[in-house]
Amino acid sequence: MKVYNTLTGKLEEFEPIENNKVGIYACGVTVYDLCHIGHARSAVVFDVIVRYLRYKGYTVKFVRNFTDIDDKIINRANKEGVSCRQIAEKYTNEYYKDMDKLGITRADIEPKATEHIGEMIEIIKTLIEKGYAYEVDEGESKSVYFSVENFKEYGKLSKKKIEDLLHGARIEVDERKRSPLDFALWKASKPGEPWWESPWGRGRPGWHIECTAMSIKHIGETLDIHGGGADLIFPHHENEIAQSEAYTGKPFAKYWVHNGFVTINKEKMSKSLGNVLNIRDLLNLYDAEALRLFLLSSHYRSPIEFNHEYIKEAEVMLDRFYSTSMRIEELRSLKSSSSSKVTHFKAYYESLRIKFEEAMDDDFNTAKAIGVLFEFIKELNRFLDKKPSSEEDITLIKNSEKILRELGGVLNIFQRKPIDWYRDLLGIRKLNITEEEIQKAIQDRTLARQQKDWKKADELREELLKKGIILEDKPDRTVWKVKI
Repeated sequence: MKVYNTLTGKLEEFEPIENNKVGIYACGVTVYDLCHIGHARSAVVFDVIVRYLRYKGYTVKFVRNFTDIDDKIINRANKEGVSCRQIAEKYTNEYYKDMDKLGITRADIEPKATEHIGEMIEIIKTLIEKGYAYEVDEGESKSVYFSVENFKEYGKLSKKKIEDLLHGARIEVDERKRSPLDFALWKASKPGEPWWESPWGRGRPGWHIECTAMSIKHIGETLDIHGGGADLIFPHHENEIAQSEAYTGKPFAKYWVHNGFVTINKEKMSKSLGNVLNIRDLLNLYDAEALRLFLLSSHYRSPIEFNHEYIKEAEVMLDRFYSTSMRIEELRSLKSSSSSKVTHFKAYYESLRIKFEEAMDDDFNTAKAIGVLFEFIKELNRFLDKKPSSEEDITLIKNSEKILRELGGVLNIFQRKPIDWYRDLLGIRKLNITEEEIQKAIQDRTLARQQKDWKKADELREELLKKGIILEDKPDRTVWKVKI
């Protein structure tokens, strides 16, 4: 298995630090607002990485943090007239609502910054003792800054040079810092802000130090994989490396993994542009599995362009699977015959797992893996078109669905029954009809057909079709589907 390492800019063979164990730390969200589609992409990417590593037999410890103290949280709390804790708790709960719907597995450990103040203080004290950090008087309290120029490898992740950064730095009147590149490890408290007691007086931690403290505490001094969105490479992850390696004297992470942006009209989402798409709003329009499939349809390192048509295409793709699953359900009522129609399809079946793993082993290439799954679904339908009925055929078909669901589970797709897929779509589409009304129409139509009242039967079918419901007559029953 190969993983692209942002640090080296190369595809590298994946070899955990300790045998079969993998420690992964992914930077989580700052809980001051609802999550947007960019947050969803990062969450889905790391969810799949964790799922696939576990599928491959690795023992994974996955840590994803919450930033629950930050300028944005303070500003939101002041605006709403509540405490920072109330804001953080509110939007942590909202985060879980959205991510649970998207099928994001909870991390093994989900630490909060405010629960690790003691660890941060100890790291900062050591950085001061080692000459990597310095104190600045701020009246009754002090701030502490990391000296970027004292860490000679600064810029190795982002490929930025200190001299270029200094040349491009804004000229600001700030005599507190020795260099405009230095970043805060500890901030002296200001009126109206939360604070904690420290050796430097009352204050609160800077943003970057929290991830160093939490990752070291819960995984160790060197992580197997660390990552997040590409926007975190600089300065957040660059600063994490500097302070962590200055503190421990060891590499902070073996592999750095970063997912690309979600763009809208080729532009990165931004509140200033007014193009931020909240997960909550999108889940009111589209099935969560379709949104997830869309986010996995491009390689995680590539930017992905959001378009409502692309989500609709993902729904069409998912319907291919669930329609196929519905066809397979019909086999339960078939009596097996002695003749087998197995031809080249068995070769497709036998190679499916190999092709899927080849795709995922190539730097978690979900786009290619999805292509493998849907190519197999196409071949499976061709095989079903031949009306196979031998015991060997039926066993092969049922095993095909089983492996599709298993491999789909790595991506967390294909996990529902067909009827649940259509029920969920019925709710999301807000069609002017209920499931009870659909079943009543089917019963009335069945009775009309029994009475050979074909005109009424056709009228009932057409009425349902106008409301977005398709009927399919099977040998023993009539089933309904939502028109995609």
